[in-house]
Amino acid sequence: MKKTAAIIFRTSFLLLLGIAIGLLIGDNNFNGRALGFSLSGNDKISKVLTLVKHNYVDSVNVDSVEGITVNSLLQNLDPHSMYLPPQQAQSINERLEGGFNGIGLGYQLLRDTLVITQIYPGGPAAKAGLMAGDRVINIDGKRFSGTKLTADRIDKAFRGDKDAEIALVVLPPNTPSLKLYTLKRGYVDLSSLDAAYMVSPGLGYIKISKFALTTDADFRAALTTLKARGLKKLVLDIRENGGGYLNAATALADEFLTKNKLIVYTKGMHEERRDYFSTDSGMFQEGKLAVMIDEYSASASEILAGALQDLDRATIVGRRSFGKGLVQEQFGFGDGSAVNLTIARYYTPSGRSIQKSYKNGVGDYHNEIAQRMRKGELFSAQNNLKDSSFNKPSPYRTLKGREVFSGGGIMPDIFVPAETNESLQLVQDLSDQELFTAYTIDKLQHVLSKYASADDFVKRYTVSDDEFDNFILYASQTIREMDSHELLVSRPAIKIALKAFAGRFKWGDNAYFETINSNDSTFKKAVEAIN
Repeated sequence: MKKTAAIIFRTSFLLLLGIAIGLLIGDNNFNGRALGFSLSGNDKISKVLTLVKHNYVDSVNVDSVEGITVNSLLQNLDPHSMYLPPQQAQSINERLEGGFNGIGLGYQLLRDTLVITQIYPGGPAAKAGLMAGDRVINIDGKRFSGTKLTADRIDKAFRGDKDAEIALVVLPPNTPSLKLYTLKRGYVDLSSLDAAYMVSPGLGYIKISKFALTTDADFRAALTTLKARGLKKLVLDIRENGGGYLNAATALADEFLTKNKLIVYTKGMHEERRDYFSTDSGMFQEGKLAVMIDEYSASASEILAGALQDLDRATIVGRRSFGKGLVQEQFGFGDGSAVNLTIARYYTPSGRSIQKSYKNGVGDYHNEIAQRMRKGELFSAQNNLKDSSFNKPSPYRTLKGREVFSGGGIMPDIFVPAETNESLQLVQDLSDQELFTAYTIDKLQHVLSKYASADDFVKRYTVSDDEFDNFILYASQTIREMDSHELLVSRPAIKIALKAFAGRFKWGDNAYFETINSNDSTFKKAVEAIN
């Protein structure tokens, strides 16, 4: 039987793709393993499903019931063993394999019209010359705008077989003239990196969103560019990074380590211990390094942070990570669905497992981040020390003898409290409703045209009080009730977010993160740590 990709998941309400448990991390064959056996006719589960199919009083979708039954069984084992229906399995694997067949654009629906908000570099849309701000009116000779668009319809319209043609009629911004583009669908690369830029002379910043097949190559390319600009020190941001392939995590750790350092090891009841060591091929073995984590940094992110902390290679800054130390292997079914089954635990170089407890059930496990908030753990390092994983002496030590903890995630070397709910909730609501980008499309494109570059925009543009008031008036058409006190408290954060989303719309993610980081306390602490 073919050896498969081992996978590690995370849980949080922030997960993409609308599933409760997040991203995969793997071993060496990234296609997963086809199930090598079939259930016996005498098996109780299959027999009950057959009875339901042929004898139940009402019509039943047996495939759906089957998935629910399998998932219920798996979730009784641990929170990360789970069943994935075909579409979810495809979406997750596609994202982590680094691309898809399509035309390569991001969009927002605005008044039942698709407005392009992002063009993926190197994709068919970029090659054809489509631009952010273009509104798609017709597709393949048929009206598209104003036809009660949904995400499913849009997905079907833009994705398809490689080299299949698609004709778009678009309305560019600030012009009454329609333009026709005929392009061929092709493979669109999805970078693992959200941003990479120089913060100041000698100091660079890289943000990684996932650990996919292309992550190490993406990182090396970004690092090469930054080194050419004088990079000597690096802030690596893996906040809200839910994980990815195991090999991607170990490959990235290898970039920072000298030869023959243990990065991580895995073992389970049916899996022999397997050690992962660094080579001598790393591109950043000597420079100062700070790694930012938070409560949504999970699995592969924790492998990286745990290794760099145990080996005293980096300063870890932020808040305690998620606490995901289980390894899953994916077993595929013929219909495209899959089972992700926990087969092992992983351990950091000092020997610690950072998996948090799930003895109180899946519901309690999934709610653990909210419990941290209620207990004040997101706002105080001392409150974290009340947790049973951290309130007693630990046998685990870093290479230089510093105490580190197991059982509840990676505790950072420098703790930075979260912003209060009061100041963040309104910003989150505005973002969830996509109002920052909508306002940029409707009201700010003439402002953006005044700036020659992203650097010029980031350095010189500020959201005025009048612009803020105009934005709130615009947003109030969607969010009818906004508390005056909450508006007052959130005002600075809303201004930063509006500038950041505007910068992203015009120049991409670097402009967004450079703006956000200018007001980010964790980022400032990370810079202090290595300066």
